[in-house]
Amino acid sequence: MNDMNPLSQLGDMKLTRRDVLIAGAVSTAAASVPGLAAAQTAALPTPQAAAQPPVMAKLSLKVNGKTESLDVDTRTTLLDVLRENLHMTGTKKGCDHGQCGACTVIVDGRRINSCLSLAVMHEGSSVTTIEGLGTPDKLHPMQAAFVKHDGFQCGYCTPGQICSAVAVLEEIKQGIPSHVTASLTEKPLLSAAELRERMSGNICRCGAYSNIIDAISEVAGSKA
Repeated sequence: MNDMNPLSQLGDMKLTRRDVLIAGAVSTAAASVPGLAAAQTAALPTPQAAAQPPVMAKLSLKVNGKTESLDVDTRTTLLDVLRENLHMTGTKKGCDHGQCGACTVIVDGRRINSCLSLAVMHEGSSVTTIEGLGTPDKLHPMQAAFVKHDGFQCGYCTPGQICSAVAVLEEIKQGIPSHVTASLTEKPLLSAAELRERMSGNICRCGAYSNIIDAISEVAGSKA
């Protein structure tokens, strides 16, 4: 008679009444849903899919005046190519979601968040990073102004801030309007409001914003 009891097959395993009830409930639920087991099995990734190699692509970039030829995974961001492949770690990875601006670089004259842009999208492009703006012996005017006006504290966001600031002055020079520009048909004025709006995508958690505006204004040759 004992041989007919499924629990007798469990040997010395100690089961509580709670364990038996839970096991029974799970078995009943699974049996009541037709095809549940098959659906769960189908949802599991196959070994073949998990083992697929990355898709590689040849990439040529002109970074800070030097042509770089690379073989990269097509999923790699421009930020990771700069930092991991070319070891230009001046460009920082902050939020990695395009929200802080720490990764800002200048591509073909325009500033972008390099964490949001795939490297293969920029085949043949000219990229300028903080390393390409100036050197410790010969600072870019914007770098020197940031130092003079204490436009940073911890400095983590500073490379992105400076790259963005350089591009902002070029935008104003070209007459590109912003959300606070009074007229779309007239050249934007160099004002504190314009600079704050254009730099709003670069976050400084230390709060050096007023000093950053002073630095940019000095380089522009006007006090905003």
